[in-house]
Amino acid sequence: MAKLLFIEYPKCSTCKRAKKWLDERGVAYTDRHIVEENPTAAELAEWQARSGLPVRRFFNTSGQLYRQLGVKAQLDAGMSDAEAFDLLATNGMLVKRPLVVGEDFVLVGFNEAAWAARLGRD
Repeated sequence: MAKLLFIEYPKCSTCKRAKKWLDERGVAYTDRHIVEENPTAAELAEWQARSGLPVRRFFNTSGQLYRQLGVKAQLDAGMSDAEAFDLLATNGMLVKRPLVVGEDFVLVGFNEAAWAARLGRD
């Protein structure tokens, strides 16, 4: 399996759990700090296509910034995917994390069962 890209915010407790999960299973990955190296709109668009998920799933809906910017209302009002990717690319704290980016898939958020199924680890 090609090396995975693990995108995280190191202070996030869910990211810490996810990283521990990967480490305990010997999954090789490259680590990327989501705020210091924020995903670009182009990366996000590519990852969203690979994930098969709607663009809304890439937003950190429990984050302060999401609420401050009124993102839900903007999405509900018909924000385009391109506008959503541009907004997500402005600040890593808007992006749901952790993300695992593989050659032909992307996992958004930490779900042990989904990760185990996709990464072939139990």
